[in-house]
Amino acid sequence: ALLAGVDDPKQLAELSKGRLRNKKDELELALQGLFRPHHALLLTRILAHIEFLEESITECEAEIEVMCRPFAKEIELLDTEPGVDKRSAQDMVAEIGVEMGQFPSHKHLCSWAGISPGNNESGGKRRNGRTTKGNKWLKAILVECGHAAGRTKNTYLGSQYARLASRKGKKRAAVAVGHSILEGAYFIIRDKVPHRELGVNYLNEINKKHIIRHHVRRLESLGLKVDIQGLPLVA
Repeated sequence: ALLAGVDDPKQLAELSKGRLRNKKDELELALQGLFRPHHALLLTRILAHIEFLEESITECEAEIEVMCRPFAKEIELLDTEPGVDKRSAQDMVAEIGVEMGQFPSHKHLCSWAGISPGNNESGGKRRNGRTTKGNKWLKAILVECGHAAGRTKNTYLGSQYARLASRKGKKRAAVAVGHSILEGAYFIIRDKVPHRELGVNYLNEINKKHIIRHHVRRLESLGLKVDIQGLPLVA
């Protein structure tokens, strides 16, 4: 609109979209000023550069699609993991390949990636520590996927993220969930199977007795007598 000669702040503010439509008064104030020819020249070049970048991205994406065709099955299977989309699945395959025989176990893969031991949780047991040096590109992908998985509903990974974020913060939670995603990716690629959802209450179920006994001990430490049928009291 500016390049077309429209310089009225009110008219320009009417072109706003999304959340900015609720801030038209502020936009009108911000758009007051002089728009000179050299400003138009700079804006023209900026828009041309953005168009060039978009065309370049489109060309690169087309080439990536061609190069990923031999690994289409693995990419499709990885896409079934919460937090992992097609692009991140392609990135993961590009970094770790599809031959899991080069890693004796999922732990070796996580160690190689530099996202182990980290702040991860397995079987209800928390193991804290610093992530090791490794593949920084893969780590970045996994952390991004960890955040995305944290936004999913009714998933084990979403539950894991929420539980850890409340205690350790979102960044460390994303690293831990990224660790879980990579563990899952190892078996998905190795066995050529889709993601198996464990469910929100997975850890609570497998640790039910542990949780009960923990609370029994806490209550008894307060001098209370607790009798739970079917579960022997722990001194």
